[in-house]
Order: sequence, then C-alpha cells, then structure tokens
Amino acid sequence: MIHSWSPWIALFVAGGPILLGIVNMTFSLYLSRYHLDTILEALKNSRQIVFWGVILRHQSWVGRSLLLSMIAGWVVWPGLGIRKGEIDPVDIDNFPPHLKRLLMIYLVMTLGAGLWLVIVYVLMELT
Repeated sequence: MIHSWSPWIALFVAGGPILLGIVNMTFSLYLSRYHLDTILEALKNSRQIVFWGVILRHQSWVGRSLLLSMIAGWVVWPGLGIRKGEIDPVDIDNFPPHLKRLLMIYLVMTLGAGLWLVIVYVLMELT
C-alpha cells in the first residue's frame, strides 16, 4: 500500500517516527539537563522518586532519560502510585504547573512516536 504512494509522502510517513523520536530525545536531554533538579525537589516526599533519583540521577544521559520518563508517568498518571503509597499526593498537588506541562508534552511525543511507528509497521505489512 505504501509503495504506491508518492515518494515524498512515503518518506514522511515512514520517516516521521524516527524524526519525532530524535526530537523527543533532544527534548528529554533538555528536560534532564535543566529541569531535573527542580522536578526532584518538587517530589522530595515521594519515596519511589527519591529511590530512583538517587540511583539514576548521576548516570549517563540514558539513566537521566529513564528517570525522567518514570517521573513523567507518575506525575501525569499518579493514581496507582498514590494508592500504593509510593507517591505523595501533596507533592503531586503542589507540583509546578509549567513542569507538569513540559512532562505532558514529553509523554505525548513519546506515545505519538510509538503509535506512529506501529501504524507505519501495519502499513508496511499490508503490502
């Protein structure tokens, strides 16, 4: 199916997830370099975040990106972590809105790239 499309459209559709992944990785590096300390300080009463923060904070960019992904998931969808007692609800309520917005953008880009990649895979398999 995708082979019958215009080459430019096929390139955009097939290469889009890779480009979005590169942009997402760059955004992750930016967040982990300039905002990670503030994020960890805002979540200092949440034991899971403190535990993983000690382990991954001073690792390579991969460790910091992994920590940022975990924190983004816990901040955007805190329900299970609060119920299990691993995340402090007061920390989530007092979390800075501008950082939550940046984490939401990060998660949307991550999920969007993954979903786009699945769609491209399905389109390639249909042919």
